[in-house]
Amino acid sequence: MTYDVPFRHMQAIDPSSLTTITATLHALNRAMEDCRIAGVDPDHDPAIALLARHFAAVTSDRADDDSLRFACSRRVAELERFPALLTLAVRGVAHDRAAKERFHADGRKAMKALALEIGLAPGSYTISSTPSDPAIAGYVALSSDDISIMLSVGPLHEGNEVQYFAKRGPAAGQKLRFAPMRDFVRRARFAARIRRDLRLDAIVPSPAPIEPHTQAPREPIAA
Repeated sequence: MTYDVPFRHMQAIDPSSLTTITATLHALNRAMEDCRIAGVDPDHDPAIALLARHFAAVTSDRADDDSLRFACSRRVAELERFPALLTLAVRGVAHDRAAKERFHADGRKAMKALALEIGLAPGSYTISSTPSDPAIAGYVALSSDDISIMLSVGPLHEGNEVQYFAKRGPAAGQKLRFAPMRDFVRRARFAARIRRDLRLDAIVPSPAPIEPHTQAPREPIAA
């Protein structure tokens, strides 16, 4: 069953009550939902078009485009210096779905970058993500034939968000090592630490698998 209502059209005709970006966005989202219920294409709905144009009115007192672009670029640089993983390590992600999804997405991305910095060849390692129960963060893990690195956050891991150990080589069998998130996000320095602690330069590469030799069939002996 589809039905339409006049509210979005009335609001679009007189949007004077919509004085902020938040209020305008809320009105536009509600109008989009009305279109869905009414079976109307929002791209061709006059109320939607007017409400979208109203964004220009509520942002007319903001800085010019170049200034806003500069502000965005500056914020990007700040976030690169202070990644979200640092914040999530402090506040945790328990019972916060959005924060947990961000932790796992950023964790996988950071693990991949770390693997490249360490010098692991593409295809020689795997990165897995285990969300676990809503009450805990779960973990992101990097695993290869030689090493294992695991990342998690929460009260139980405070100051020890990273665990790593060697599977092969001189450091294999040694104690599990820990590192804080602030070290993990300094990728180049932490990669050097991994290589040093786990003595990766001393690990002899695994021999290539021997291809089974297939003997050519003999020619039948003529009678």
